Amino acid sequence: MLFAYRAIDTKLEKLPLDAPLQDAVWIDLYRPLDSQVQTVQAMGIEVPTLAEMEEIEISNRLYREDGIDYMTVVLPGMSETNEPMSGPVTFIMTPERLFTVRHHVPRPFTTYPERANRVGPGCTDSARLFVSLIEEITGRLADLLEGSGKALDALAREVYGDNGGTDSNQLLAALRRTGREGEQIARVRLSLLTIERAVSYFGQSLIAEHRGTALKNPVKGLMRDLHALEVHADHLSARVALASDSTMGMINLSQNQTIKIVSVVAVVFLPPTVIASAYGMNFEVMPELQWTLGYPMALGMMLASAVGTYLFFRWRRWL
Repeated sequence: MLFAYRAIDTKLEKLPLDAPLQDAVWIDLYRPLDSQVQTVQAMGIEVPTLAEMEEIEISNRLYREDGIDYMTVVLPGMSETNEPMSGPVTFIMTPERLFTVRHHVPRPFTTYPERANRVGPGCTDSARLFVSLIEEITGRLADLLEGSGKALDALAREVYGDNGGTDSNQLLAALRRTGREGEQIARVRLSLLTIERAVSYFGQSLIAEHRGTALKNPVKGLMRDLHALEVHADHLSARVALASDSTMGMINLSQNQTIKIVSVVAVVFLPPTVIASAYGMNFEVMPELQWTLGYPMALGMMLASAVGTYLFFRWRRWL
């Protein structure tokens, strides 16, 4: 799909499908069709494929070709099946307009057009639009980290609290939730790293050509925000590791308690088993077999040995 927007005053207006793209300041390609790629290429823009966007070398993610700048970042979003994922997004910047190429749905690309007049330095040209869109993305990443922090707080109360669950199924569910939050934080951390590189490239290479004086302070503030979020993401990653270790410890303690009970039961019934085995042997000379009180005596010995073993365990405080 192809979404085109033009700037009117301080807002973005979505263009009709049949409108000329020369009027657009932002052209967003989402899983573009071949015909849409050819339309953009006719404007002198080389649209990278998904395989090219997924290359991890910096030289393939941040480069200039024929006076056009290509910057690829990795953003969390939703797949076609509404599953959380991370995927590459390429920003292609010319002096006249900004192109974006993506194959998944990061939320800022849905929310930004309606908030363009309230985010960043505006959307009147490609450079301002890029900075504003990155600020919207950064705000979304901050929201994701805040949500993960609240989820970890809830997990901490569940695992560490005085009324914390000791049921193995409950602890396993907590461990799964911790893992999901860890995956979310890892996706955000990777996104922050790639965005920081792209903004640094923009600041060093493009500001002088795209009204650099006016965008100098917004870019500096954006870099400070990205650095602060990276520190926060690292802190949350440490909390995830601690929560995972603690939950695994709780699970091990719960399993050890079960094993302990089974072991004690086995030991308690071991002496009665020895007595029963002794009187179950088929020797010809066993005087107790002909004794009237032999059977009650054997039962009494088995009961006494079991009770004695149990009391010994209690005396040693093993139970």
